[in-house]
Amino acid sequence: MRAVSGVRIEELVIADEPAAWSALGFAVEGDACRVGSVPFRLAGRSAGRGLVGWTLSGIAGDQLDGLPTKRVGGAAAQDPTSDPPPHPNGVTALDHVVAITPVLDPTVAALEAAGLDLRRIREEPTPAGAPRQAFFRLGDVILEVVQAPEDAIERSGGPDGPAFFWGLAFKAADLDVTVAFLGEERCTPPRPAVQPGRRIATLRRAAGLSVPVALLTE
Repeated sequence: MRAVSGVRIEELVIADEPAAWSALGFAVEGDACRVGSVPFRLAGRSAGRGLVGWTLSGIAGDQLDGLPTKRVGGAAAQDPTSDPPPHPNGVTALDHVVAITPVLDPTVAALEAAGLDLRRIREEPTPAGAPRQAFFRLGDVILEVVQAPEDAIERSGGPDGPAFFWGLAFKAADLDVTVAFLGEERCTPPRPAVQPGRRIATLRRAAGLSVPVALLTE
């Protein structure tokens, strides 16, 4: 088995109310939820919108080209040796975090300078039209950094803007069961994913979250 990177996600902060995640079948205690190895803090809508920050261990610095980052030493936010409670919706782990940048190369350089482990750069467009993507490993989670399509760069103020967090993708033990649990009003039907052999579904606006969420087969 391939060794994992020394940089790890110790916490993700989401600007959603805990009740919204609980209603979707996530096991939530107070404002905390742990999915696989990753602790989440559900900070409420007053904190902003979407994924508003993360805490990393094992990094050399916290300047990640605009991605709001806190740096910690060796102490994990939660005990990684303990199993999190099962989620009624069947989600088992966080597969990847998605960030968007107007220009990929400077963001990749900043992340590598902070110690993140670049695995590859994909020089092929996504179905949504993003021309390039870079993939970093953080423990057992992938950070996917997507270069925004040209028209989106112009709408967001040009190529000099910072990178920003966009969405999350979770693994489900049985995607069909998870989609059925959520219901068609809150989740799309499964379809083939970009990754060969995998399928994907996405939460709809009716799910009530401020962060885009995808669900993948393991």
